[in-house]
Amino acid sequence: MASEVYSPTTAPNPKSSLFMVPSEHLDYKRFGLKATEVVLSFLAFILEEVVANCISCKALYFFEFVSCTAFLFTLLLLILLSTKLHTKVGISCWAKLDFIYTAAIAVLFLISSIIFAVNNTGSGLESSSVAFGFLAMAAFAVDVFFFVKTRGFPFKKDEQPVSRNGGPVTVETPEETDKLNSVSNGAD
Repeated sequence: MASEVYSPTTAPNPKSSLFMVPSEHLDYKRFGLKATEVVLSFLAFILEEVVANCISCKALYFFEFVSCTAFLFTLLLLILLSTKLHTKVGISCWAKLDFIYTAAIAVLFLISSIIFAVNNTGSGLESSSVAFGFLAMAAFAVDVFFFVKTRGFPFKKDEQPVSRNGGPVTVETPEETDKLNSVSNGAD
C-alpha cells in the first residue's frame, strides 16, 4: 500500500549522476570525438617520447609540446564539460572557449605534424607518431565542424538586447514609443 502512494512521486534524479552526457555543452557525438582526441593525442605523445634519435630535435620538441598539451587540456575539458565541475570554475562562455581551444589545437597539430614529418630520420616510431598526430588533427577538425554544424558559430552577434541592472529586457518598438508620446502630449 505504501508503494502505491509513493511510487509516482519518487523517481531517480537523472541530474544527480556524476557524468552528464548529453548536457548543454556536450552531446554524445562530441563526447565521443573529445574522447577520441584524448586517446589519439596520448598515443602521439607516447610514440614521440619513445623516439631515441632525432635529426632536428626542435621539430620533435614542438610536436611533443603540442601532443602533450592537447592530451592534458582536452582531458581536462572533457572532464569539465561532462560533469558538473564546469559550474564551479566560474567561466560562463564555455562554447567560445571550447571552439577556440579545439580550432587552435587542430591548427597546432597540423603545423607540428608537418614540421615533424619533414624533419625526422624516417624511423617507424617517428612515422607512427606523425600518423597519430595527423589523426588527432583530423579528430580536432571534425570536432570543430560538428560544433559549428550543431551549435553555430559562437562569435555571431545575437540580435537580442542585453539585460541591464538585473531587470527584464524590454524592447520598445517605434509604435509603442509613438503611442506613449501621443498620450503624454495629449494630457498637457
